[in-house]
Amino acid sequence: MEIIRSAAEMRSRAKYFKRSGRRIGFVPTMGALHEGHLSLMRLARTRSGVLVTSVFVNPSQFGSNEDLEAYPRDFARDEALCRKERVDVLFAPGPEDVYASDHSTWVEETSLSAGLCGAARPGHFRGVCTVVAKLFNLVRPDVAVFGEKDAQQLRVVERMVRDLGFPVQILRGPIVREPDGLAMSSRNRLLSPRERRDALCLRRALTRAEALTADGERSAAVLREAMEGEIRSVSGASIDYVALVDDVSLKPVERVEGPTLAALAVRFGATRLIDNVVLEA
Repeated sequence: MEIIRSAAEMRSRAKYFKRSGRRIGFVPTMGALHEGHLSLMRLARTRSGVLVTSVFVNPSQFGSNEDLEAYPRDFARDEALCRKERVDVLFAPGPEDVYASDHSTWVEETSLSAGLCGAARPGHFRGVCTVVAKLFNLVRPDVAVFGEKDAQQLRVVERMVRDLGFPVQILRGPIVREPDGLAMSSRNRLLSPRERRDALCLRRALTRAEALTADGERSAAVLREAMEGEIRSVSGASIDYVALVDDVSLKPVERVEGPTLAALAVRFGATRLIDNVVLEA
């Protein structure tokens, strides 16, 4: 496995792979890797001849009051996991390799990013789109894999690729969960033992919505109330949002008439977790 730190070297290596006719698969991450990330790498491997993974904690997608400094980092462990997954290139640039000191150009999606996490974290998706566009220009992937746990991010990236004409196929990687149902997240390791137990209310809330929908409930208000009730039953949970939106437009819906994204963001202490499920009428 090659470890590349500089943007210039990554660009040169990508050009070499392209000239040799090798198909590039790409999994961008912020490190603190877990089984969810590894599942994305395995999916990318099935569609490519060269597997590139990036580890970069992107400062531009964190707000001034968010957890940039606290975000978990363990490069030695990340490197070992990438080697185990037979990653060909681990791209691990520093902020100075990605952003010029007088950086002033941004990529922004303005529709799908408006609600949900976009409303709660102003500027977050501008940072996401900008860094993903930069990474795509450096790695030049034929296929890139993003996880469905970050449902809004996935759809925003898909829209950016469509609108800007990036020659890359986006694959969706299914959510990977712990045995007790908690969606795997790098931020899980920031939870105290009690917060970790409390966080199970996320999965219970989504399972409750699935069960009600299967029984014929279609009212978004009723489903949202049921999910909020499950979360509020845990004293340590603080709701950021609980929403039901159209799975394509991400606009709020009043009734579940087609594929509907049930999405939530909840804080446990200082840690903010997200989860989601697609409900079918």
